[in-house]
Amino acid sequence: MINRVILIVIDSMGIGELPDADKYGDMGANTLGNIIKYENGINIPNLMSLGLANIDGITQLEKYKNPIGSYGRSDQISKGKDTTTGHWEIAGIHLLEPFKTFPNGFPEDIIREFEKKINRKVLGNKVASGTEIIKELGEKHLKTGYPIVYTSADSVFQIAAHEDVIPLTELYEMCKIARQIMSGENTVARIIARPFIGDIGNFVRTSNRHDFSLNPPDKTLLDIAKMENLDVIGIGKIEDIFNGQGITKAVHTLNNMDGIDKTIKYIQEDNRGIIFTNLVDFDSKYGHRRDIKGYKNALEEMDKRIPEILNNLKRDDVLIITADHGNDPSFKGTDHTREYIPILIYGNQIKPNINIGTRKTFSDIAATISDMLNIPSTNKGTSFKNMIMKY
Repeated sequence: MINRVILIVIDSMGIGELPDADKYGDMGANTLGNIIKYENGINIPNLMSLGLANIDGITQLEKYKNPIGSYGRSDQISKGKDTTTGHWEIAGIHLLEPFKTFPNGFPEDIIREFEKKINRKVLGNKVASGTEIIKELGEKHLKTGYPIVYTSADSVFQIAAHEDVIPLTELYEMCKIARQIMSGENTVARIIARPFIGDIGNFVRTSNRHDFSLNPPDKTLLDIAKMENLDVIGIGKIEDIFNGQGITKAVHTLNNMDGIDKTIKYIQEDNRGIIFTNLVDFDSKYGHRRDIKGYKNALEEMDKRIPEILNNLKRDDVLIITADHGNDPSFKGTDHTREYIPILIYGNQIKPNINIGTRKTFSDIAATISDMLNIPSTNKGTSFKNMIMKY
């Protein structure tokens, strides 16, 4: 019997274009593959030992002789390639209509309403990289006190502000106002507070980012686990992505290593159910910023922590490592890419070296976790429990 599942999302580590990538302009995207290609290799022996190199379609790594875990990849049913869509599908929600995006910035009536409600003008209102727009408009923001509003190819309304100019509490209130405005036909997946600090020419975004999401449209794996009196511990931005729904304890993190530290802390504790961790730096610091070397280094840094995670697992634990979308740092633009996600499964009760193949939906993960924990499923996805369990 499985007592607990530790689910870790390497945010944005796609492993190759999906069959419908052409509809998203993402033909040729391969986050992991292109990192390896452009950096002439990568040193991730522990992820490889779990079976990463043996996943169908991964040709840039030499196959591992006897992986200690089971492995596979998944196609995506939901429309979109953003964080919310990916995580919701992992948790058993299919979104057949994509969230609305604003490739030309937000309409004037939306901006006017927002300015009226916050009682000040805004700067920006365009599609931009978060780090670039604070370089461009940070000085003007310091002089005027006007928040910087911008979006991306994702369904987001982002508000950047210097913490000394607009305090965090006020910035978060602005986000709540934007959340109310961006509803109905203008609904976006997330309103994101993007605070920064520093002086002109040296602005740095802080870890006080906060996402104001939507409630999932139906019960997720997390809701069901909570209803069954299991622990659902969200580490990193999990609470934000699910708008707190289905979470029994939320812990925010400073960076990837802090996320792993906190994951290990909760593995060591006496809880039962799901520990759900998002490691966001891969996406926010390296994917969006098109930092190939930084992404590679972050993967190698995480890989070194894998033995520590495995050594802390209990006999009735299962570890699943996956992703939520791609964000190829070698690709054009600065946005997510429509890719397969890897699925690595390890535990005392998991068979080694079993290839679960290419799954049709990320929701197979939710179905499998429900099956392992013996709780009702979301009725989305197909469990692969029987393929991988020893007994």
